[in-house]
Order: sequence, then structure tokens, then C-alpha cells
Amino acid sequence: MASLDTLTLPLDQTSSADLAAVGLEYRRIDADGEGFRPFQRAVARGFLGGESTDDEAAHARKTLRTRRLTGVFDAAGSEPEVPVGTIDSWASTLTTSPGRTADLWSISAVTVAPTHRRRGIARAMIGGELRTAADAGFALAGLTVTEATIYGRWGFSPAAWASDVVVDTRRARWTGPATPGRLDFVPRDAVVAHVRAIHERVRVSRPGAVPGWDGRWRAIAGAAPGDKEAEKVRAVVYRDVDGVERGILIYTLDENDDYSSHVLNVRSLFADGDDAYAALWRFAIEHDLVGTVKAWLQAPVPPVQWMVSDRRAVTATLTDHHWLRVLDVAGALSSRAYAAPLDAIVRVDDPLGFADGTWAVRIDEAREAVVSPADADAPVDVQLTVGALGSLLLGGVRASELAAAGLVRGDAGAIAAIDAAFAPAMTPLLDIWY
Repeated sequence: MASLDTLTLPLDQTSSADLAAVGLEYRRIDADGEGFRPFQRAVARGFLGGESTDDEAAHARKTLRTRRLTGVFDAAGSEPEVPVGTIDSWASTLTTSPGRTADLWSISAVTVAPTHRRRGIARAMIGGELRTAADAGFALAGLTVTEATIYGRWGFSPAAWASDVVVDTRRARWTGPATPGRLDFVPRDAVVAHVRAIHERVRVSRPGAVPGWDGRWRAIAGAAPGDKEAEKVRAVVYRDVDGVERGILIYTLDENDDYSSHVLNVRSLFADGDDAYAALWRFAIEHDLVGTVKAWLQAPVPPVQWMVSDRRAVTATLTDHHWLRVLDVAGALSSRAYAAPLDAIVRVDDPLGFADGTWAVRIDEAREAVVSPADADAPVDVQLTVGALGSLLLGGVRASELAAAGLVRGDAGAIAAIDAAFAPAMTPLLDIWY
């Protein structure tokens, strides 16, 4: 369903009616029409950005013309053409376990003008997206968030975490493995093609990952209009002994008053395999005249901590990054492979109704899940919120941990069995923003 043209789906009538009742209009925006620049202006305001140039707007159109752009408008305002609420969405895929994916309704650019708070705009926009996604047959919706207090009310919950990593290279003598491949610089005009190809290989094996797109790769590669660091962007690839590209590091260097202590900023580091990961991190840490390496969206417990003599030279700050919302329990749970068998009756509480119900969850010896509505008289083994189910889906958190927080309740043996079954083959990670 990632190939579904979401532009053909109708506007949610419930949201349209709710907004009309408070004097607001719910409307789609054509990325090639006159409404695009005002939409973009509203998004920039919402994320505290500046006005886009013509070149930046043209670049954004290339990405956004395939997405559902929806705005909320106030005809009585001083700028009636500028939406007071924005949201965009598109059909994508989520890696749920190595080699397995699920269709994902991706959401981005959620803003509400500070002049129009508490008028039900966010509720209408996000509710409209969830209803549209569910009606189209999506089992999951997802987003990345700038604020952690907003999206739980709609049943989203963090499912994959990431670390911001800072390495003091003066303390971090390399003790990791020597790798048999080689590193080469990539010409600037070729970086986009290289990062696109490598990430596509990496993301199908990593739970929590989603596909990138041309606009994202151009931004990372310094090829997007308005990038003040563009001239400083450099990239190296790692090739294995057979000449196959297995990883890429894209970075910039910031000068320091101490000329031997520059800062190497990792824009992206994607590695298909342990050798590529080690080789690229070693390159960064041992780079001439660099005192600090900074990298974002790394694994929750980054392996580089174990590759240097003083692991306290590596600081990893954990944050929630990928939030998921289960819309269809059977579709979501059957999308991944599992680590152990399970036979449990699970009650899911969903105030919005999408996933609400009691389900018989059976994972067989082949580690495949079969999920069906439970018999009305079946005793419930485990009860949990829809948010807790979204957090458990990829295995990034344990049911027993959520039980300690009161988000999962039930028989201790059943909770332990869920822990065993949902254990991930690889720690979930989303390595880009969307």
C-alpha cells in the first residue's frame, strides 16, 4: 500500500464538520497551486523557521506534490490565505523485523498557529488523518515528534529510541576491530545517489526504519537550497573486499580556536554490517585535528562505546524518536516475526476505538502471529493501552517495564511470555527524521 496515491482519498468529513462548527475551514492544498507558499509559511512559523526563498520553495514542491497537504483556514483573519493549522501525510513502509515491513501512514508538518490554540484544530487534523488511514486499510500510523507531550492523547507512543552521541577523541583511543575493506571520498555531486542506495539496503534490516526520499537525501548531502553548511559537506564510503559499498559517513567540520580541536559533525552514518560501522566510526574519531565528534540518531546503546579505550569518552543521550499508533491490532501484530511462541488473550483499551477490543494472540513455532477477536467469555491474560501496544510492537521496550508503569496489567507469566516473544532480533532505530 506504500504505492497508494493518498491524494485520491477524500477529506475527512467529521473533521470538516467539527471545524466548520467553530468558524474554520478544513481544506486540501495543491503543492503546485497558489496555496503552497502560504502553507509553507505557516509550517515555518510553527517550527520557528524563516521564510523560504523561491529556490527553497521549488525544492520543497518536488517532495510535497506527492503528499496530502491539509490546512485549516480562518476566513476572518488578517491573512485568510495562510492556514492556522497544517499537516501533511503519505503512504510509506515500516521495517517491523529484519526483512519484514508493514504499510505505514506517515504524518508530518503538524502545526497550530499560536493565535488559534485550544479551538480543536490539532484534534481535528490528527483525528482526520487516523480515520482516513484506518478507512484506507493501514494498520499503523507514525510520526517523529518535537514535543513529547502532544501525541499520546491520540494513541501514539514511542516505539524506537535514538541517541545523540558526543565523543571526546582525545580520550577515545581506538580499540575496535581492524576492517578489511577500504574508505574513499565521494564527489559532492554523487553523494545523494550513494546515500540513497546505502540507506535503502540498511533500512530493510532495521526495525523502526522507514524509506528516505530525494528531498531528505539532498538535505543531508548539502544539495538542498539554503543550506549554509553546503560547501563544508564531505562524504566517505566504506567498500568491502569485494568492492561492494557497505556504508557512508556524511559530515562537516567546525573550526575551533584551538586548531587541533575541530568538531566533526556527523550528518548521517549508515552502515550495512559491523565492518562498515567500525571503519566509519574509526575514520571520524581518528580524523586529523578533530577533538570532538558529534552524531545524531545513533543506536540507543551505540556500539562505538565498546570500540574505544575509555568508554566514558563517549556520551550518548537517549531520546524517543519514532512514535507509532496501532489502528488494526491483527494487521500490526502479524507484520513482524517473533522470538518465541505465545498464546494469550489480550485486551487493548483504545479510547478512539480503532484498536479497542479483546484479541486472541497466538504465535506459532514458526514465530508467525495469528490474531483474531477473542471469544466473549475468554479470560483476559493481559490488558494494556493502545499506546503501550505501539511501544511493544517492535520490541524496543519490554511489557514488564510497562507493567511497572501501570500501562500493562495481568498475569505475570503472560507478561513474561510477551517479553520473550516480542524480543527483537535487532534493537529498533529510526535513523532519519520525517
